[in-house]
Amino acid sequence: MPKVMGVLNVTPDSFSDGGKFDSVEAALDHARVLLIGGADIIDVGGESTRPGAERISTEEELARVLPVIEAINAELLATGRSDVQISVDTMNATTALSAVAAGAKIINDVSGGLADEKMFAVAAATGATLVISHWRGFSTQMDQLNQYLDVAREVGIELQGRIDAALAAGVAKHRIVIDPGLGFAKDMDQNWKLVARLDELQKLGYPILVGASRKRFIAGVLDAGLEAGELAAGSSGGISNERRDLATAVLTALLLQRPLWGVRVHNVVATKDAIAIVQSLRDSQ
Repeated sequence: MPKVMGVLNVTPDSFSDGGKFDSVEAALDHARVLLIGGADIIDVGGESTRPGAERISTEEELARVLPVIEAINAELLATGRSDVQISVDTMNATTALSAVAAGAKIINDVSGGLADEKMFAVAAATGATLVISHWRGFSTQMDQLNQYLDVAREVGIELQGRIDAALAAGVAKHRIVIDPGLGFAKDMDQNWKLVARLDELQKLGYPILVGASRKRFIAGVLDAGLEAGELAAGSSGGISNERRDLATAVLTALLLQRPLWGVRVHNVVATKDAIAIVQSLRDSQ
């Protein structure tokens, strides 16, 4: 069964939970909720990658994530939770290096090393697990970069290029995880085609992390009246987080037909429930 990576956004502007956990105390409380729910990984992010989000400085990102990572790491050590890892969701090599020094074991780079050419060197030097996502451009431009003839095949080819670059930089093969980058430079239909053809990524021979939680392509299915233009603009279409979480859990259960390394989600409990049901069904067979 896959690892469950719980999302902890310490940002004021993330699309579904911006501003909820932007103090160390609130972030630590939410980390505890994720842990009680059964999270295997806490993914701490300080820069929003929602559609249209503007970049922030590395200094601002560090100020947001480092105190939180340090606090979570201290609590994990104090409670003997060696089974739980901290991940840093960042596109900046400087932030990644500082986060690993503070206790993070995983670098989750949604840009796949394209936003900062030093990222792979940092991953190699620290020995951290590196999540390489498919990505074509920053949030302000990604919706204009979704031209594909065969989205699953092209994502696989482009990911292989990033894997090759990581290996050349000294990242150990067994430390690499790949992510299809759902929602990044992909429209609603392309996201669903990619989800349906994860076999193209399996061919690469690396563990796969899927992050579909609460994303626009899920909301678009739940609200048939949501127009393509609204999706491109990041509209929620009036779909609550509760409905998105249920839909995410259903999708997770269906995706478990494939051997996933992990799923990145906001609602850990719903995801763990879905995994438990699938496991019980398998055991009964």
